[in-house]
Order: sequence, then C-alpha cells, then structure tokens
Amino acid sequence: MNELLDGLWQASLWLALGVLLLAAARPLLVKLGGAELAYRSWWLLPLLLVALLLPLPALRALSVLQHVPTLPLKVVPGAVEGAAAQLPMWPWLLALAWGLGAGLHLARELRAQRRFERGLGTLQARGDGSWQASADPGLPALVGLWQPRIVVGPHFDQQFDADEQALILRHERSHRRNGDHWANGALLLARSVFWFHPLLPWAARRFLRDQELACDARTVAAQPTQRRLYASTLLKAQLVHPVAPMACHWRSQPVLKERIAMLKQSQRKALPKVSGQVLLAGLCMGVAALAWASQGATTGGSSISAEPYQYAQADAARDGLDSPVQVKNMAPPSYPVGAFEKGQTGVVKLIVAVNEKGEATDVRVESATTPGVFEAASIAAARNWTFKPAMKDGKPVAAKLRIPITFAMDNTDAAGGQAQ
Repeated sequence: MNELLDGLWQASLWLALGVLLLAAARPLLVKLGGAELAYRSWWLLPLLLVALLLPLPALRALSVLQHVPTLPLKVVPGAVEGAAAQLPMWPWLLALAWGLGAGLHLARELRAQRRFERGLGTLQARGDGSWQASADPGLPALVGLWQPRIVVGPHFDQQFDADEQALILRHERSHRRNGDHWANGALLLARSVFWFHPLLPWAARRFLRDQELACDARTVAAQPTQRRLYASTLLKAQLVHPVAPMACHWRSQPVLKERIAMLKQSQRKALPKVSGQVLLAGLCMGVAALAWASQGATTGGSSISAEPYQYAQADAARDGLDSPVQVKNMAPPSYPVGAFEKGQTGVVKLIVAVNEKGEATDVRVESATTPGVFEAASIAAARNWTFKPAMKDGKPVAAKLRIPITFAMDNTDAAGGQAQ
C-alpha cells in the first residue's frame, strides 16, 4: 500500500513540474510552430508517467557508493497474526480516500457523457457521412470513443450554407483522423486517477483549448483562402450547452476569441517549424529522462554494496566511521495468516535507513521472492525497530542496514545466521 501511495505522490510531483514547464514554454512553442506544436507539447505529461513506470537497468547496481552491512533475520509462524496487525491503518485510509475520489470523479464524468449522448435524441444518417440528431445539446461534435461519429444538430442545414457545412465537417473529420477523441478519453482517465491534483483542472482546460486551436489550424491549412469564411462560421455558432467530457465540439465559446485570433496570426510568415520540433523533442525527452533517473533516489539498492555483518566493523573503519549501526530492538514481523494457511515461504530484502537517534526513518524493499505476500508485514515491523546509530568522530551519524528476512515454515537456521 505504501508503494501505491509513494507512486501517486511521485507521479503528482512530476505532473506538476510538467504542467509548469508547458505553461512557461507555450508562448515560445506557439511562436516557433503554431497551435499544432503547442498541442503536441502535451505529450510530455504521459511520457513522464511512462518514464516513472520504466525500471532502471540492473547495471546501475554496479555503482558502489556505500557499504551496507547485511543482518539476516528469520521468521517462523510461532505467533500468526492477521493482516490488520501488520500495517498501520493510515495507508489504507489514504488509499481508500483516493479510490473513492477516483471512482466518484470517473462516475460523474461518465454520467455527464451519458447525459449528453441521451440528449441527442434519435440519430439519422446523412449523405455526407455525418449523423443528424433530433435535439441539440451542443452540436456539431465528434461523439463516441470506439466508433466516433460526427453528429450535427437538427437545424444544421438551415443554420449553415453548403460551404460552411463543408468547413465544419472537415474540422470534425480532422479531430477523428488525429485521434483527439482518444486523447479526451485519456484525459478523463488521468483526471480521475489524479483527482486531487491542484494543477490538473487548469491543465485540462488548456489542453482542450490547444486541441481546438490545432484542429482549426489543420483545417484552414488545406485552404488558406477560406480563413475569413472559417472565422465567420465560428461566429455564427455559440455554445451555451454543457460540453461532454469525451466529445470534440465545433462550438466552444470560452476559446472563441482565441480561435479567431489564431486565424489572423497564422497568416503571418511562420518561423521554421524544425526549430520548434527540435525544442519540443528535447524538452520531452530531457524531462522524461530526469523523471526516469529520479527513481534511483528512491530504490535504495541501486548504489549499495552489501557485506555480511561480520565485516561491518572493517567497512565502517574504511568509510571513516568509529562503529557501524547496531541492533537494539528488532522484533521479527508476524507471519501473515494467509501465507501461513497456504504454506507460503519467501525472502524479503529490506534497506533500512537509521538516523542519528537510532530510529528507522526510511524502509524500502530491495527485492522479494514472493511479491505481494510478505512486504507489508516486513515494512510494518521494521518501522518499529530501534538501533544504536553509527558513530563518527565520537558523534552519532545516519547510516543504512540491509536486512534479509526469511519467512520459513520450520525453525532451521537461515543462511548467514539469525539476528538476535
């Protein structure tokens, strides 16, 4: 559970950094590549999330920065306790709050989408490949995720002439061809997972505006002479209905002025687009690489060379320490009741950071032979352990200890000895 919360926290921090970087870089991106480049820059955020999920290569373990003594511990099912006694309640409460928030947000957005689709009424196929609705909850729009359809209102033919209709349909086809409906679905999912993020609502509004601006730019790029007609068609349509979360609306009143201004600015001679593409690629790859490499600060085992505890004093002397970390109270974790009933065994290797007071300030799992079974019990027990801190020049200093915990069904000695 702690790993889930830590992952959400780390992802939230990098998302905040990404949003702030995009907000700062947007004016330059618009100048270099126009609205389309600004819209593509939002790829930075999913790249950051993917980078955080990628594992670090095993070669990083060859970088030896610190000798950490290994102190084995063995656990046998002498006193089996339930899972409630293995882990504090607050991680579960936080995870429950996050899960409820994510579920409620997703349900609310899906309900709004469903309400919008029901508001369309009956749909009839048109000869131009679009569909005509019997009601107008905010049309024209590209509606649907798996099979997106261009839906127009019941008065579409009366409101717009033939040339204007062609522009609107070209705009919505550009949305579909570019996969903007999938982007909106991914945005809905991200907003549900990170419903607590303070910057994500602003980022979502800016993303949808950039999406419309980019679609406008693609639409008029094919026929630059129709810019004036395109602008007048936008002015004809004013959206007063609530929008659907996953629909691409032709009419978007909050961004109308910006769309008209973009059409005027795009008549100017643009700077070489190659410069903008290079800048965007460098920004995305550079920040994603930083996010990926940042995992090295939290994995704990990537820069550790473990030694048997009998060599701890020699290692401490070599590192300039008077004495290494020593155990004062290391009560073994309880054998998980589920693992005991199934006869499961395994080894969990912990990296425990000990501060100057002899307290375990950070506990991380280096590896586990039976993932998801013994980690929670091991971490919960390790947070209550106390130690005699390492000493340097007569003063206590922070240090680390590597503790492999063997969960076995018998009381034979663990390899390397047993901590007392």
